[in-house]
Amino acid sequence: MTVRFPSNIDIKKGFQVQLYESREDIRKAKIVRGRSINLALSHRGREALKHIGMEEKIVSKGIPMKARMIHSLSGKRSPIPYGKKDQYILSVDRANLNKELLTGREKYSTTAITCISFQVILPGGEEVQVNADFVVGCDGAFSVVRRQFLRQSRFNYSQTYIPHGYMELTMPPLDGQFALAPNFLHIWPRNTFMMIALPNLDKTFTCTLFMPFDEFDKITTGEQVLDLFQTYFPDAVPLIGADALKRDYFRLPAQAMVSVKCSPYHIGDSCVLMGDAAHAMVPFYGQGMNAGFEDCLVFDELMDQLNDDFGAVLPEFSRVRVPDAQAIVDLAMYNYIEMRAHVNSRWFRFRKHLDNFLHFLMPTTMIPLYTMVTFTRTRYHEALKRWHWQNKVGIRSCILAIRSQHSWAVRSDEGSDLHRSAWSLRILYVFTCFFRDFFSTPKAFS
Repeated sequence: MTVRFPSNIDIKKGFQVQLYESREDIRKAKIVRGRSINLALSHRGREALKHIGMEEKIVSKGIPMKARMIHSLSGKRSPIPYGKKDQYILSVDRANLNKELLTGREKYSTTAITCISFQVILPGGEEVQVNADFVVGCDGAFSVVRRQFLRQSRFNYSQTYIPHGYMELTMPPLDGQFALAPNFLHIWPRNTFMMIALPNLDKTFTCTLFMPFDEFDKITTGEQVLDLFQTYFPDAVPLIGADALKRDYFRLPAQAMVSVKCSPYHIGDSCVLMGDAAHAMVPFYGQGMNAGFEDCLVFDELMDQLNDDFGAVLPEFSRVRVPDAQAIVDLAMYNYIEMRAHVNSRWFRFRKHLDNFLHFLMPTTMIPLYTMVTFTRTRYHEALKRWHWQNKVGIRSCILAIRSQHSWAVRSDEGSDLHRSAWSLRILYVFTCFFRDFFSTPKAFS
């Protein structure tokens, strides 16, 4: 059965569009099936929503998160800002986002929504065949549309399951208010596993435990659950509730997480993959939804540039988007290690401050990776290259220049990256050397 998943952008251009969905209308469903991990909306996703006039509606129902809040074993809480004071990501409810997007489509007369099962057989055994001039497959990590691509010569495909699963728990309000500070993404990093908590509008937190499947399998009783949390997340136990932990832990089994890479994203001039169908990723960089929305925006930009010629647009979309999507898939995998382990390191936290300081001195030359990925539309693969350059060349060059006591060339024009005096860099060098030995061997988290 052919499945078509067009975007609002296509409708605005005047195409006759029909949407097929494997689940019933989420706005009418009594029980909503599917994942419930909160979504983190950032710049790329907001730009796409702005393009279709829905940014404010979605943002108004999101909760700003300005920093990670690191919870140590002792209960100490340490914030690590995402960027500048005015930079934040938004915690967005997945179900509400889907409902708003479906409702937003209804103002266009050229669209229809049809709920189907991919295995529906009509009375008499007839299988439905739907014909279309153009097919957009946005049907997720286990895409039915992508399955047809596998029959094509020179189509590359790989998927990787990580050895960790996830389980969701709920932290209820405390005395009618958030149990934790709401404007943070809370993280309990424990090196080989972690728990995070994102705020919801109803003043609950959605807590997600990420842990190796081997560890999940070892826990078979409520007392073992309580022992796990009292040992590694003691400050969360009274907030979630001991009874709730013992009950909810066994409500559903731990769920798997998969990364998908493939190329190209198109077949001829008649079919294209977007979103998780093209590049499913683990959720640790908060870019899955944002990358999928940006797919639509990039596609629309190419349609404008190439005069809506699918024969030219689709190959160019694959050429442009494949390296970017594969870069963010890799970065998402890396960020899991950062979130569950690196944030425990004092050296890591110092490097974050160092990166931010260099960004302050040279705002267009030294840009933190997270800033490029989350708060700009810098192409993902270019952000990755630039990050490697900054790590290997930029900081080393800066320190070597200061160590040899040669001032950097200072341009006289106000506001340029290097107009600040060399003494600032010398102070930075002294500061770096002072802390280097102390932080070089990260201590266990307190």
